[in-house]
Amino acid sequence: MPMTKRVIAGRNIVLVLLGAVMGGSLMLGQSVFATKQSGHDILPLEQMRAFTDVFTRIKSNYVEEVSDDELLEHAIRGMLNGLDPHSAYLNTEEFNELRIGTTGEFGGLGIEVGMEDGFVRVVAPIDDTPAQRAGMRSGDLIIRLDDTPVRGLSLNDAVGLMRGKPGSTIVLTVVREGEEAPLTIEIERAIIQVTSVRSRILDDNFGYLRISHFQTKTSEDLLKSVKKLKSDAGGELGGLVLDLRNNPGGVLSAARHVSDAFLEKGLIVYTDGREPGSKLSYSATAGDVIDGAPLIVLVNGGSASASEIVAGAMQDHGRGIVMGTKTFGKGSVQTIQDLPAGGAVKLTTARYFTPNGRSIQALGIEPDIETRQATVTEVERGINPLSESNLSGHLSGDEEGEEGEQDAESSTENLQQDDYQLFEALNLLRGLTILNKKSS
Repeated sequence: MPMTKRVIAGRNIVLVLLGAVMGGSLMLGQSVFATKQSGHDILPLEQMRAFTDVFTRIKSNYVEEVSDDELLEHAIRGMLNGLDPHSAYLNTEEFNELRIGTTGEFGGLGIEVGMEDGFVRVVAPIDDTPAQRAGMRSGDLIIRLDDTPVRGLSLNDAVGLMRGKPGSTIVLTVVREGEEAPLTIEIERAIIQVTSVRSRILDDNFGYLRISHFQTKTSEDLLKSVKKLKSDAGGELGGLVLDLRNNPGGVLSAARHVSDAFLEKGLIVYTDGREPGSKLSYSATAGDVIDGAPLIVLVNGGSASASEIVAGAMQDHGRGIVMGTKTFGKGSVQTIQDLPAGGAVKLTTARYFTPNGRSIQALGIEPDIETRQATVTEVERGINPLSESNLSGHLSGDEEGEEGEQDAESSTENLQQDDYQLFEALNLLRGLTILNKKSS
């Protein structure tokens, strides 16, 4: 995969990541090279003796024979898994799969997942994938894969079970908030091709732009989409809804460039960790792709990592109104360091911060306006209320204006039923446009 930036300064490859596992894959961000090994304390002898003692007892007394290589790999995995949900050991096969997954096309179910309390938690289903079509939701807790309980498996092992030959099926047992009993969801595996950006005109000259995942070409696709939206709107957009709901993150450089597209200047994001190489900052350059038109950023609990960078930057700079529900809270940076003997270590090395210095880790982005998804049903009026037009001998009015008002109402009727949050975002855009016209 082509990298956005490469600095050669040493031997060990370090890949900066901002995504969680996506069907067993990771989205790579910026590629740099480690320049030195940090200093280490002297190994604690008592703990090393305890480790050796346990190792010997397993070799001698465990019910089945276990090879030294297998035991040591288990020890390495346990050491990393005990740190946080995102640090992990990747053997050679897993490391190769990770690199394949960064191309934007991979085999699997199409869900971004992480580990929580020994179970697999769904961060978000990916648009137009088997998982989304089967009804998987952000926040679902997967407790069984076919007949295999998830508890006791590593995240990599669970992802390995979810992968398989396209066309084959797997049954997930899912615990979902609001459901009294676990759900069983059958999903047919497929080759997952992630379409990063989609767009359309909502109504009049208001645009809608959906980013489902941050990939290396996302910012390029965004610019093309905005250009087409402007053309469809007659040359100028009155406003834009940027939909980042259920977007689990991805490439850091894409989040930077997407933020930069709407900002004229200022800090976008910075990272901070113990090592000097983990202290990075990124700023915007001049130019706003929608020329200062009102911007609404839609987020929810499935918006994580790179999505939170964009939402946080728009919020801190006052460039857009963040609307929806609180985001996931994935504010840590992972690096992938290849090992001389093969495989790699995925290690949390930094936290990232919004322009105002807010850490999103485990906190998320609070929306400026909280709007939950809802189903709207029309209340039957019964007897229509009396109006001027019902009075005998009333003066005639502009009938064309009345018809135009009815047409405007009907054009968003389906949107109100299908996506209430988007419907409310569009209403807010209309209000901001009216306010701007009156104040100008």
